[in-house]
Amino acid sequence: MEEKPKKLVILYATQTGNAMDAAERLGREAERRGCPVTLCSMDEFNANSLPQEDTVIFVVSTTGQGDTPDSMKDFWRFLLQKNLTKHWLEGVHYAVFGLGDSGYQKYNFVAKKLDKRLSDLGAAAIVERGLGDDQHPSGYEGALDPWMSSLWRALHQVNPKFFPKGPDFVIPESKLIDQPKLQITYYETDMVDSQLYTATDLKSIQMQIERARSMLPGKFSHDKSKPDCFLKMVKNQPLTRAGCGRDVRHFEFEFVSSAIKYEVGDVLEVLPGQNPAAVAAFIQRCNLDPESLITVHPRVMESAESNAPNVPIKLKTFVELTMDIASASPRRYFFEVMSFFATAQHEKERLQYFTSPEGRDDLYQYNQKERRTVLEVLEDFPSVQMPFEWLVQLVPQLKTRAFSISSSLSAHPNEVHLTVNVVSWTTPFKRKRTGLCSMWLAKLDPQQRLYIPAWFHKGLLPPPPPSLPLILVGPGTGCAPFRGFVEERTIQDVSGRAAPILLFFGCRNEENDFLYKDFWLSHAPENGVLSEQRGGGFYVAFSRDQPQKVYVQHKMREHSERIWDLVLEGASIYVAGSSTKMPSDVMAAFEDIISQEAGVSKEAAGLLLRRLERDGRYHVEAWS
Repeated sequence: MEEKPKKLVILYATQTGNAMDAAERLGREAERRGCPVTLCSMDEFNANSLPQEDTVIFVVSTTGQGDTPDSMKDFWRFLLQKNLTKHWLEGVHYAVFGLGDSGYQKYNFVAKKLDKRLSDLGAAAIVERGLGDDQHPSGYEGALDPWMSSLWRALHQVNPKFFPKGPDFVIPESKLIDQPKLQITYYETDMVDSQLYTATDLKSIQMQIERARSMLPGKFSHDKSKPDCFLKMVKNQPLTRAGCGRDVRHFEFEFVSSAIKYEVGDVLEVLPGQNPAAVAAFIQRCNLDPESLITVHPRVMESAESNAPNVPIKLKTFVELTMDIASASPRRYFFEVMSFFATAQHEKERLQYFTSPEGRDDLYQYNQKERRTVLEVLEDFPSVQMPFEWLVQLVPQLKTRAFSISSSLSAHPNEVHLTVNVVSWTTPFKRKRTGLCSMWLAKLDPQQRLYIPAWFHKGLLPPPPPSLPLILVGPGTGCAPFRGFVEERTIQDVSGRAAPILLFFGCRNEENDFLYKDFWLSHAPENGVLSEQRGGGFYVAFSRDQPQKVYVQHKMREHSERIWDLVLEGASIYVAGSSTKMPSDVMAAFEDIISQEAGVSKEAAGLLLRRLERDGRYHVEAWS
């Protein structure tokens, strides 16, 4: 009897969902060629069983400044164990595809280090690693498509049993699109206790959020479904001058449920509300009954969690709390499934073209570049009527948005503050777009007393002890966590002489966007924690107030001696702000300063900075 080939294992580690989408696409394409596949997130896979696998494909994203996604952290720690020998993965074949952004300093760092570690442990690469780049005209798919072609040929050479009819044989997509992964169960209204889905008190709202989000496809931890607490907004204050082209807000929230003991440097995640008109339009466009009661669960019940929810929820509430219908752009597979359900021939042909290799760039221009929403795409193809099961599976999930906390709990008991840039931009076709969460927060009226679901977690900036001198670099909204640092240290300074803080802030104009001007200046006089007399200081770079642009790195070089003195005193460096060029420009400035003040080469200065990073004295929190 002929031995069945082992399944091709595809493991992914994702932070925003792109790596999961890429991995699912790899799985679909492999199955279309007759290859059986096991697909799962790295945090669901037992790393200890890796040597027993024949061939493993890894799809990993890089987050922040070269960090591994949360779902990969345990897996990566396991691979770094010193007791694993260079023969541990002998006989295992692998391939790595990375998703990154070449605008970041550590582009695709996670894929590169995973590739090297697997090789060091004895595994054999079957194809050169692929590196997807968000900056490519077609996004990461610009690299994924050619890499997949190479992968199928290489896999066929390694084990012809993977593709019984060869790597070029493809089952038509229409034969695979038969059943979605999810199943919707509908309930009669009179069979369910109406209090379970109509109550508006805090406890009931929490239950509805937990119930809806725990039904989401994919692994979703119980803690992530249930909010840590609820907040109510008590202040919504513009920090920038009206009409200056930027809108940055200071938000203050009070805890309305149990208060969370957060620390400076922590991060707050908020689940944004969606526009009721957009939700109503989506439900109408898809011919759904907003009042119907549903549960959502995997079609293959064996894979369902034992504690899977079976309490129904209103369809409209489920859409509001879980499906990003008017902000996020759909993925390519959304268009593939749409083409199957299109009844107008011209729409079917256009959708099929979009999902073909020839139409990839045009799809990217139409969809991602324009940031077309699910609702807009559905309205562009009116003949498409997708079953709700497919919509739940394919519409991007409504994600929480993370913000650095800009307050100290010691200074503001029972409160948490945020500093938020209200995102808005114009697409290539002159469409006005806004950030879902930031615009929603900006439009909230503190008098509304709306309950805001929130989660707290550690950020990349650990809270410093009062005895530690600090060098802080935070242009724009990067100053947000440092407001909390200064508040905390001011309180610590009352009970004992706290160490100084040297803070570099940058903005465009003194008149337009000098965020928290009065706050910083109030802590800079002689006895303040930002005072020069105590070894600290507060320095601002106004980039547009003079003919030549001045940035934080220019101000840093002006005060190189003070920076070097604090480094010698054991200071820790914290950098926060935009992820584009700022972190690398600031690090280059530190290299110049160390080289100049210590009288060493640039290479030696760079090595010293690497050592500061390893010792936990150089921290970066950057966002795109």
